[in-house]
Amino acid sequence: MPYIKIKSADSNSTVRIFYQEYGTGKPVIFIHGWPLNHEMWEYQLNELPKHNLRCIAYDRRGFGKSDRPWGKYDYDTLADDLNELLTQLDLTEVVLVGFSMGGGEIARYIGKYGTEKIEKIVFISSVTPYMLQTTDNEVGVEKEIFDGMVEKIAADRPAFLTDFAKHFYGVTMLSQPVSKDLLKWNQMVCLTSSAKATMECVRSFSETDFRNDFKKINVPVLIIHGDADQTVPIEVSGNKTAALLPDAEYIIYEDAPHGLFITEKERLNSDLLQFITVENFVFQSDSEL
Repeated sequence: MPYIKIKSADSNSTVRIFYQEYGTGKPVIFIHGWPLNHEMWEYQLNELPKHNLRCIAYDRRGFGKSDRPWGKYDYDTLADDLNELLTQLDLTEVVLVGFSMGGGEIARYIGKYGTEKIEKIVFISSVTPYMLQTTDNEVGVEKEIFDGMVEKIAADRPAFLTDFAKHFYGVTMLSQPVSKDLLKWNQMVCLTSSAKATMECVRSFSETDFRNDFKKINVPVLIIHGDADQTVPIEVSGNKTAALLPDAEYIIYEDAPHGLFITEKERLNSDLLQFITVENFVFQSDSEL
């Protein structure tokens, strides 16, 4: 199996990060959301490599086939993992595609390492720029919501994940945008992660402020968000991300839930291909954020 190996900063151990790649051409890195792993990108990885793209998807530490260290799951650590992937695979002119929590990895990576190796960025249903409600972020989500998530995961992780998936894909009594079989698949994928990583990452994606990281973004950006997202509400995330990046292309998927990589897969694939493959796209803003 393909892995990169990373020396832990806080111990003498080595962490293995699993990645999968398909196709050849321009490198596109897919960063998965919480609490899934790289397998969430199945429909994108089945299509985009057909278009002269080298598509690489990896499992965040603690998830999927990657190692499950007892150490940190903060965004500085996760951004360092992304940097190691780019470095060890010797990648440049990369397109970064981050879904939900994965958008945070992109923002923090840019904040720490800049855009020398990056050509374009895509934020999909992203947790950026700051999820938590605070005195200077009043539109955010109350901390009690995230506290409750951690408590439920600790008490009965399978039960939490079953209920969470329904909101994730917009499943209600009157609306069934995904099949029962897909929900079972989702549960199976989520349960491959460690309980510690699942809980720690709730704190990371809810409490990390990426607004300063955004000041270093100076490459073309595509933002995609569903206006029926119950997991990462568009008012907290997509709209604010677009406000901080006024020259970004912002596409709102009407009535789409959080898991639009499944429910809107054909449209998403089309939008990704159009953005990634357009030549000579120039980022025009030189203003200070």
